[in-house]
Amino acid sequence: MSTSTLDPADPVFRLHAGGKMAVASTVPLTSREDLSLAYTPGVARVCEAIAADPDLVDEYTWVSHTVAVVTDGSAVLGLGNIGPRAALPVMEGKAVLFKQFAGVDAVPICLDTQDVDEIVATVRALAPSFGGINLEDISAPRCFEVERRLDEALSIPVFHDDQHGTAIVVLAALRNAATLLNRKLGDLRVAVSGAGAAGVAVTKMLIAGGVNPDQVVVCDSRGIIGRHRELTGTKAELAETTNAEGRQGGVTEALRGADVLVGVSGGQIPEEAVAGMTPGGIVFALANPTPEVHPEVAARHVAVVATGRSDYPNQINNVLAFPGVFRGALDARATRITDGMKVAAADAIAGVVAETLTAEAIVPSPLDPRVAPAVAEAVAEAARRDGVARR
Repeated sequence: MSTSTLDPADPVFRLHAGGKMAVASTVPLTSREDLSLAYTPGVARVCEAIAADPDLVDEYTWVSHTVAVVTDGSAVLGLGNIGPRAALPVMEGKAVLFKQFAGVDAVPICLDTQDVDEIVATVRALAPSFGGINLEDISAPRCFEVERRLDEALSIPVFHDDQHGTAIVVLAALRNAATLLNRKLGDLRVAVSGAGAAGVAVTKMLIAGGVNPDQVVVCDSRGIIGRHRELTGTKAELAETTNAEGRQGGVTEALRGADVLVGVSGGQIPEEAVAGMTPGGIVFALANPTPEVHPEVAARHVAVVATGRSDYPNQINNVLAFPGVFRGALDARATRITDGMKVAAADAIAGVVAETLTAEAIVPSPLDPRVAPAVAEAVAEAARRDGVARR
């Protein structure tokens, strides 16, 4: 939208006027005594205690309930590389979702750099102010290196939501879809269309959750990923761990005989390719706003359909995952987020609707108040089980 078409009377712009969030005090400041306790001279005693025992920062500051929502503006929603200032409304939105669904305070941080070294250095320098780092809307493949390096450097959770939030909810949805169809995850043949941040994470999460890697085929814009191609980085890893049959070709070949399609590419998939799937299968077409396969088209050939949209059943929405994941990680004072914690989050999401499954309700509503507490409890337990909890 150009500035010439901006309409201040539009409800969207009215809602965003002045921003969607603000800082509020949690303590009274109505007397001289209040001031002496909250600020000088009283605050000096707390500072000295933390200097002597740095772990006390969790007890006596906001660190235990606050995360940074960090972006470089390079892959914002479906808008692409729009930069840090234009990304800020999205990061504010993410922050209010954290607060609404899990009581987690979040601070939007939009960085005016897309250099990996600078992003890592900046976030490392900011980290003492936060209990966790939520990376957001950073383009692939840089996002993989940013997350890996921060995860290695910091002793607080680092989580790239575009990867892992999506992957967690996809695993939850697939668990319930398989249950509904009386299938086992390990027996499903899965095709993943898209090998960017979400596609790579979804593939790894499904395998961690019980899908047989030999039964997985991943496609990028050039076709099926496998050892027949010269690849580097994460795609080379996928080539070594998936596509055991050595399939070649495009998405049509990948879908031939598949039980499951997970679309995270944004590219359109023809109906004839979907028709080549095993009857009674599953399609998750998650591109927004236009799914890879229209839900009505997919429903002609498969039993369960999910999208990333709110106007169709079975919305695969990251808000089912990230608030509870961080709430649980913060509650356990986890030093990182493990695969076990992510799988536990997926199991908790699936469990919320396990007793009421239908083909139109394999995941909870994003507004279901049961989700975040269930995810938080499961993630905290998994953190302790995986040995990364400090509490």
